[in-house]
Amino acid sequence: MKVLIVGAGPAGSTAAYYLAKAGIDVTVLEKTSFPREKVCGDGLTPRAVREIQKLGLPHHEADGWRRNMGLRLLAGGRSIELPWPEVSDFPQYGLIRTRLGFDEELARHAQAAGAVVLERHSVTEALRSEDGRVTGVRAALLDESGRKTGETLDFSADVVLAADGNSTRTAVSIGIQKRDDRPLGVAVRTYFTSPRHDDDWMEGWLELPGRDGKLLPGYGWVFGVGDGTSNVGLGILNSSKEFGKLDYKQVLREWTAGMPAEWGFTPENQVGEIRGAALPMGFNRTPHYSPGLLLLGDAGGMVSPFNGEGISYAMESARFAAEFVIDASRSASSGSASGGWSTHDADARLEGYADYVREQWGSHFTLGRAFAALIGKPAVMKLALRTGMPIPVLMRFVVRLLANLTDPAARGFEDRVIRVLELLVPATSNTSAQAPTGVQSAVSATKS
Repeated sequence: MKVLIVGAGPAGSTAAYYLAKAGIDVTVLEKTSFPREKVCGDGLTPRAVREIQKLGLPHHEADGWRRNMGLRLLAGGRSIELPWPEVSDFPQYGLIRTRLGFDEELARHAQAAGAVVLERHSVTEALRSEDGRVTGVRAALLDESGRKTGETLDFSADVVLAADGNSTRTAVSIGIQKRDDRPLGVAVRTYFTSPRHDDDWMEGWLELPGRDGKLLPGYGWVFGVGDGTSNVGLGILNSSKEFGKLDYKQVLREWTAGMPAEWGFTPENQVGEIRGAALPMGFNRTPHYSPGLLLLGDAGGMVSPFNGEGISYAMESARFAAEFVIDASRSASSGSASGGWSTHDADARLEGYADYVREQWGSHFTLGRAFAALIGKPAVMKLALRTGMPIPVLMRFVVRLLANLTDPAARGFEDRVIRVLELLVPATSNTSAQAPTGVQSAVSATKS
């Protein structure tokens, strides 16, 4: 079996690692060249750290990975520090790591496992057979400055994994469009040289005070990178009436202008420009499976409407996709009379990927869509914060819900409440999908 992956971000490189470890012929086409910057808060919750651990990716602090203890939330004149919860399925620490280093380390980790990573290959469209099945992609070659050289190459594959982010030209080229009934967020961020660079907490501002005393729409963050700088940014949801009407970069400037001078969040301390990006939330691009094509991470709108987290879901979807591809490869080979490749048998297995992803997060994202609609109403948000911030027990529950850090066995009270909430809402699909043989066992089999 031959697999093509479009994009070498967290989703693409994670899938490439697992597939290469399992002996699958896998090539990754990356539009840019490493190291390259991505707009992100650079914060990794325990859910994302779990995926890093599963990959066996070293993340020592001496190499630029900064551990944190939990969340510090600010709202209504109050501040509360909430350690990451003790949950059997997750580590009890988060990480801060710039995407400049994180993405390249993931890509090199996949290369070390045997994946081929081709940089400066900008995929423009998917290639399809007469019956509509995706059979490969076309890529424009870029020079070192990122400009097109005028040369294109066609790559063929048995399966294509689209991990090319929110724009996902691969999916768009076959007619898969965004859904307007899903939340959409916008995030902007920059870096400042600051004494707060070594903060042990990921700080979230649930209210953004403006210069005129009025609250600004959205939420903000201050994450210490540990290298002398802090990542400072904000996000706003399209459930707010101000969405699309504001200069978000100016909102960030006004917000940081009101912060204590000793923090150093001033224009002269700014490192790099303010940059922004869209956050595709709540499965805003479907279907996640079309014959020969699977959508991973942001390409499939797999960003949480609760907190804008996308890296953990990108990496998890990549792990799931790899499991289904490995399973399909075995099934297709064993099901063919000649012992070769059977597209029909493979597709019969691969189509379960979409339902499986929905089973994992569908209900959680549905709750998140309701949450996004509520916090878009300033009066509701203000009342909720005034009520909740003085009650640490309630806020700990909220953090577990927002970060999706629950025990799958639902043994604790908080886990049971969250489980009941998720059972009360639809997962957007009622089709059951059986998970295939795990990647870890597949990797072990290739080593024996």
